[in-house]
Amino acid sequence: MGDRKIINDPVFGFINIPKGLLYDIVQHPLLQRLTRIKQLGLSSVVYPGAQHTRFQHSLGAFYLTSEAITQLTAKGNFIFDSEAEAVQAAILMHDIGHGPFSHVLENTLVSGVSHEDISLLLMEEINKDVKGQLNLAIQIFKDQYPKKFLHQLISSQLDMDRLDYLRRDSFYTGVTEGNIGSARIIKMLNVKDDHLVIESKGIYSIENFLMSRRLMYWQVYLHKTAVACEKMLISALLRAKELASKGIELFSSPALRFFLYHHVDEKEFYNNPECLEQYVQLDDNDIWTALKVWSQHPDPVLSTLSSGMISRKLFKVEVTDSPIHKERKEEILRHISESLHISQKEARYFLSTSGIEKDMYSKEDDSIEILYNDGTTKDIAEASDMLNISVLSKKVKKYYVCFLRI
Repeated sequence: MGDRKIINDPVFGFINIPKGLLYDIVQHPLLQRLTRIKQLGLSSVVYPGAQHTRFQHSLGAFYLTSEAITQLTAKGNFIFDSEAEAVQAAILMHDIGHGPFSHVLENTLVSGVSHEDISLLLMEEINKDVKGQLNLAIQIFKDQYPKKFLHQLISSQLDMDRLDYLRRDSFYTGVTEGNIGSARIIKMLNVKDDHLVIESKGIYSIENFLMSRRLMYWQVYLHKTAVACEKMLISALLRAKELASKGIELFSSPALRFFLYHHVDEKEFYNNPECLEQYVQLDDNDIWTALKVWSQHPDPVLSTLSSGMISRKLFKVEVTDSPIHKERKEEILRHISESLHISQKEARYFLSTSGIEKDMYSKEDDSIEILYNDGTTKDIAEASDMLNISVLSKKVKKYYVCFLRI
């Protein structure tokens, strides 16, 4: 057994990682950093079981990719060993650029740089360490390789990333309706005209997958309490940055300090190599440690937000079908500023309004092609007798108002 490592995963069972390039990636400090970042960020305020990490997700996506390659090859789609290894390497690293509470960070500490951009920069870093063995993986990841279906395994409507996180997040949150038949979907995969398709026998699995995805979005990813908690964290970090810009001393780890006391935008990130070096030092622990200490900070805005996060005194959330009225907004702000003895301007840290829109299916994005025995294909929306396109394409828009409970 010396030629591979076996990892036991609660969702898929045993995952084999071949010794060599793939095992070296798993062992790399940049991938190990993901063991210190939770996959679902703040969702554990609603679902206490959601403690799984981005590292676990990366391994799961790797496992599904290996299974998919086996299935596709068995159906006569030719994939070189070097291509298979490259796709597996790319999926292992697809989330490597995530920071702690990824989307929170993109809106506060770093502006104008997405985790996808950072993933690519970090892949290039690892590629240097493995002496260029990742050239093909990076090419496939960027969709610059002639076999397009290989990129679709990593990023598309039917990618292995999505199949793993829906299945895994459903498992760890206990939201069982979100559980998708990943094994069956993979069994039904095929390639037609260099495009991933699903054989017609798999149509019900795809319907189930689309329904589960919708359910997981509203019940888990956009759950109103998790949204409120995220808004609190954004406010706390923005307030910390504001205090830092005035030269006020704040406790923080060196990496967090770098982002609080420097303005980091896209230009700075790409021109100053220190940004990336500091970024990879950040994980969930930097943020939680800071919040614990900031709970005692003399600034009432920072301490109220931080202690709220630590002791789960969360913003109240109202969800409506139409945007909040200006009068209601002003009334909430007035109430907060009086109660906390702070200015109306400072009270804004305790109020957040946003509209969230999610459609379950849009043809441009989601075209999942169904392959029939006679070789013809149809879009799932036309092929399905259960999900008619009008129901599927219906946009759902909800307005969230999150504010401090007084």
